[in-house]
Amino acid sequence: MATVTIADIDNTVIDPATRPGVMTGRNSPGSVTEQVASLAERSRPSTAWKAAFAISVSATLMFFSLVGYLIATGVGVWGNNAPVFWGWPIVNFVFWVGIGHAGTLISAILFLFRQNWRTSINRFAEAMTIFAVTCAGIFPAIHIGRVWFVYWLAPVPNSLAMWPNFRSPLLWDVFAVTAYATTSALFWYLGMLPDLATLRDRATTKLRRMAYGIAALGWNGSSQQWRLFEKAYLLLAALATPLVLSVHTIVSFDFATSQMPGWHTTIFPPYFVAGAVFSGFAMVITLMVPARAFFGLKNLVTLRHLENMCKVVLATGMMVGYAYGIEFFIAWYGGNQYEQFAFINRALGPYWWAYWTMVSCNVLAPQLFWFKGVRTTPWAMVAICVFVNVGMWFERFVITVTSLSRDFLPSSWGYFVPTPVDILMFLGSFGLFFTLFLLFCRYLPMVAMAEVKSVMPHGEAH
Repeated sequence: MATVTIADIDNTVIDPATRPGVMTGRNSPGSVTEQVASLAERSRPSTAWKAAFAISVSATLMFFSLVGYLIATGVGVWGNNAPVFWGWPIVNFVFWVGIGHAGTLISAILFLFRQNWRTSINRFAEAMTIFAVTCAGIFPAIHIGRVWFVYWLAPVPNSLAMWPNFRSPLLWDVFAVTAYATTSALFWYLGMLPDLATLRDRATTKLRRMAYGIAALGWNGSSQQWRLFEKAYLLLAALATPLVLSVHTIVSFDFATSQMPGWHTTIFPPYFVAGAVFSGFAMVITLMVPARAFFGLKNLVTLRHLENMCKVVLATGMMVGYAYGIEFFIAWYGGNQYEQFAFINRALGPYWWAYWTMVSCNVLAPQLFWFKGVRTTPWAMVAICVFVNVGMWFERFVITVTSLSRDFLPSSWGYFVPTPVDILMFLGSFGLFFTLFLLFCRYLPMVAMAEVKSVMPHGEAH
């Protein structure tokens, strides 16, 4: 990243005709700083924002009320029962962890490969990562049953001389997701320091100046601070890159290290990682398209940015589709009758509707992105990406529920039916996600102003 001070390039604006991430010219109606900072500086939010915030807060309150009801009553309020002891809570956990993968991939991996088109979308995707991991972390915590004994899971000495089983992939999950959340939050916050200082310097009220000043940690844009900033940013990017691959790999170990037919397969790690990137990019597009239209960011987040993300969705969707097919081949080639039955049961058994919904949404729908007209039509992108996220939730449902509902012994088979608490808690988790997201859009810079400026060809001349 080139050295750019806070006041630099304030009168430099975006030319929509240029390629994403490389912006020149002064003939556009406003500057980068003005376009982005003015969104956070509005004295009052719009009516549409207030309405959306009221709905999301209501859903969040419902979610936490149901969590309290669950703790007070017990996990019997869910549909989990023999033989499906892992139901919607684990499905939701894996779904939300997957949603959080696109942000770190856009921020870290594309940064290391010097892909300048990432600069307009990375802040948005990083924030989505933090909020998705927050939603994900709640479900395992409340899934344990006796939540007041959750401290037993901590690997520290205690009066009962209990230690977690370090050979359990469930404990590996704790370390992996915690490390991922911590690194992603640091990466997001560190990259925002120059922009927070810009909001501090532009603040018109004492409260805003104090709040943004505390958050900016004394940033003044000196050359020494920029040198240290770039070193720290590069280091965190290098740390976050392997986490993109390792976190969902370890999440897949929750299933792959078991002996359950349908789970016990070595293809799960790369399959889960591809699926996580697939669903994560789909969610970024789903949120980014309405946001760029509503907040007037079409000059910053161009159709080329969205088209590049559609290409990633198409590529990872092809990987996921290949994994669906190779699973059947592995089951046949392995010669294990239980494994073969598990996959036939997925496609033709009582949950056939879930399996074919998954295939339709994840394999067939993204094929429309082969056409440039679809990749450059915002409403079409959103429609396809909504289908992708529906399909990815069903993928986790199919993997978890269909395998457990019909295992080795027909005498233990059962059919899982979610309760209203299951359904409302899942919807409530979206309320928490959108509440955090709307607060981010209202009070923090949605686009990395300093990074957008730093990739301008003339940025170093200022």
